Amino acid sequence: MICRLCPRDCGAERSAEQGNGFCRMPETSVLARAALHHWEEPPISGTRGSGTIFFSGCCLGCVFCQNAAISQRRFGQAVTPERLREICAELIGQGAHNINLVTPSHYAHTVLQLLERPLPVPVVWNSGGYDRLETLRALEGKVDVYLPDLKYLDRKTAQAYSAAPDYPETACAAIQEMVRQTGPCRFDENGLLTRGVLIRHLILPGQLGQAKAVMDWVARSFEPGTVLFSLMSQYTPWGDLTACPELDRRLRPGEIRAAQDYMRNLGLDGFVQERAAAKEEYTPPFDLTGVSPRA
Repeated sequence: MICRLCPRDCGAERSAEQGNGFCRMPETSVLARAALHHWEEPPISGTRGSGTIFFSGCCLGCVFCQNAAISQRRFGQAVTPERLREICAELIGQGAHNINLVTPSHYAHTVLQLLERPLPVPVVWNSGGYDRLETLRALEGKVDVYLPDLKYLDRKTAQAYSAAPDYPETACAAIQEMVRQTGPCRFDENGLLTRGVLIRHLILPGQLGQAKAVMDWVARSFEPGTVLFSLMSQYTPWGDLTACPELDRRLRPGEIRAAQDYMRNLGLDGFVQERAAAKEEYTPPFDLTGVSPRA
């Protein structure tokens, strides 16, 4: 396939086994983990967990990525479309409230094939927010819940930390499209999100101004009750940060409090994450759990 799925529009030739372009992933889906996940926001995880499928590779290059083993070093196992459907069925059989597709943007073609037949639970598109509008439009009516990041609204920061200077305008346009597709958030009788958009922002060290700008944009762009917002404070220094030494520390309590107070003063509806979540154990083990066929 000649790939134009993500905003990089690189036109790379991706064969069944060979990956090129920015993501360097093959056409065939590569997965690192498929399991019930209990650490998403409450209306996603519920009581039984979210059926979370981690795709390997990524169209961003975040220097602080806690999932670098799969996003940048491409660890994982290739699976057929038939096996991907089986994995979804297995997770639903374990009680998953939804099927949560993590970092799926460069595998949108596989997701479309998966969803040719609807699944019996909501489908969550869990991305970094760096999504191409044409790709999102192809997903309309197939994805129930969008769970995008909104990392930055400054092009220089986006280039330095994610190798994507066009991230701000691209992510904002993508989120607007997601909201157009789903409309306001809807919940079932148990408070689980069945349709809508939940926007996430991870506070970064020294980037309180960026967090405030993101929250201002959300408050300005959407009427109250339209979207949910999740302010995340789980940042943990990860990997080689020699090029960005300002990120090589944990968040200070004052940074977290200031961001949370700003969110409350804006009246954004959603969730705040406590500083105690900034632990390495909150990164799931990428060990092919749930990926290989059962013996």
